[in-house]
Amino acid sequence: MKYNERIREIREDSSLTQQKVADLLHIGQRTYADYESGKTRIPVAKFYNVSMDYITGANNIKSEYPKV
Repeated sequence: MKYNERIREIREDSSLTQQKVADLLHIGQRTYADYESGKTRIPVAKFYNVSMDYITGANNIKSEYPKV
């Protein structure tokens, strides 16, 4: 499963709208919709060259952004 499909699935399982998530992230709903559609990738992990697990605090080991 691609990351964009996963974030949509997680959002829907949490009964959240795109607008609610966008508000929580302080971004526009259209930007968040682009993340879910795969049109725009979530930029921070690649920019800092760290894994999303490290950014979100799921893991405290600072591993590199995957080269996939």
